[in-house]
Amino acid sequence: MPSAPLFRFGVIADPQYADLAPNLTLNRYPANSLDKLRAAIEEFNRHDLAFVVTLGDIIDREWKSFDAVLPVYQALRHRKHFLLGNHDFAVAPQHLGTVPARVGMPSPYYDFSLSGYRFIALDGNEISVFAPPEGDPRRQEAKDLMKALEIAGALNGQRWNGAIGDTQYDWLAAKLKEAKAAGEKVIVMNHYPVFPENGHNALNSDRLLALLAEHGHVVAYLNGHNHAGNFGVSDGTYFVNFKGMVDTEDTSAYAIVSVCEDRLEISGFGRETSRTLALR
Repeated sequence: MPSAPLFRFGVIADPQYADLAPNLTLNRYPANSLDKLRAAIEEFNRHDLAFVVTLGDIIDREWKSFDAVLPVYQALRHRKHFLLGNHDFAVAPQHLGTVPARVGMPSPYYDFSLSGYRFIALDGNEISVFAPPEGDPRRQEAKDLMKALEIAGALNGQRWNGAIGDTQYDWLAAKLKEAKAAGEKVIVMNHYPVFPENGHNALNSDRLLALLAEHGHVVAYLNGHNHAGNFGVSDGTYFVNFKGMVDTEDTSAYAIVSVCEDRLEISGFGRETSRTLALR
């Protein structure tokens, strides 16, 4: 008899709302995301969930897009958590520093504990050519990373990817140790994938992957950004890339994750894949 869930949570990736015409080349329909979000929230409200997380790219572009999309979340009866993605910084330069506050985030990266689990939410935009203000040295650092990846023949040296800086990396390492000492399993969340190898992976995906591999209590890494979705297992950790909600005219993508003693049960809605992930 399979064990009952300890708790469940909802996942949304890349609603990427904006009042824009469809991008037919990429098969993205940003204006349709408000209705897709409303429908997803209606579904989430039918379930007993600990929280719902949006894994970044809440908007496609323009500061005013937040004014339309954030009120939709007010219908959600569960606690909500946000991560930010590259598109969330496609706003006028004067707004770059206040995106986390606009979304109601306490800080760009954070963690919380729940029923023997530690959730660690990363800010994958910290070193990038879009999130730091103009002239910030982190923009140059991102360019250097992109150049090095290009020289190495890697796929992910792209301007739409980002990386975490040294301070955040040290914070992550400390949180992983803290969780281990507390006997907690860990689920890491980021906008950017780090595995399998892909053109959407974080600019410092190898460094992150190596750190996670040192910690057997990291059960899963959840992300968006690559709208096609992806999945892999590395050193016993599951890497789940959720599909983009913004894609296609009339299908959606979101999920409910049931956390059980012996497994993670992902129930996919719309285009999202359902999976059963056995825990060691």
